[in-house]
Amino acid sequence: MSHADRDRWDARYRARRHEPRTPDASPWLETLAGHLPRQGRALDVAGGAGRNALWLARHGLDTTVADVSSVGLALATDRARAEGLALSALEIDLSASPFPAGPWDVIASFLFLQRTLFPAMAEALAPGGWLVFLQPTVTNLERHPKPPRRFLLEPGELAHILESLPLEIVSLDESWQDGGHHEARGLARRVP
Repeated sequence: MSHADRDRWDARYRARRHEPRTPDASPWLETLAGHLPRQGRALDVAGGAGRNALWLARHGLDTTVADVSSVGLALATDRARAEGLALSALEIDLSASPFPAGPWDVIASFLFLQRTLFPAMAEALAPGGWLVFLQPTVTNLERHPKPPRRFLLEPGELAHILESLPLEIVSLDESWQDGGHHEARGLARRVP
C-alpha cells in the first residue's frame, strides 16, 4: 500500500472522528454469534475504526484490530475504552508485512481483498478456528460504480479459494443483500 493510500484512509477516519456513535457491526457478523466462540483470540483484518472488532470484543474474544491507518486504529481503541472493552491495535500494511502471527480462534475480514492473504489466514487459524469473510463481487458493478473491479471477487471465486485451503466451508453465499450490494460471504473452519 502506498503512502498516498495510507494518507487517504487517515483523512477518511479523521473526518469520522466526531461522529456521535460507533457504526454498527456488520449485520451478517451478528448473525454468526451462535457459531463463533465466546473466548479466545480474534483478529479483525483491515478493521479500520473497529466496528467489527468491537463486536468481537463484546462477544467475549480477546480482539486485535489490524489496519494501515493509525487514525482509524485510534478511533477503535478510543471507542473500546469508552465501552470498557479491551482491544489491541496493530498498525500494519498487510500488503508489505507478514500476516500477524496466530493462532487465532477467529479471523474476520470485511471489505478488504488481498487474495495472497488467504493461505496466511488459514495457516494462522487455530485448529477449529473460524474464518469470516465478506467482499463485494463484480456483479455489484451492475448497480454501483464502487468499489472498482480490482477490489471485487469474480463469480464463484470465494468458493474456489476456500476449497483450496485446509478449511471446512460452513456457509457460503453469493447474492444481492438487503443493503443493495452483491456480496460473497463465507464462514469456514480450520480442520482440526
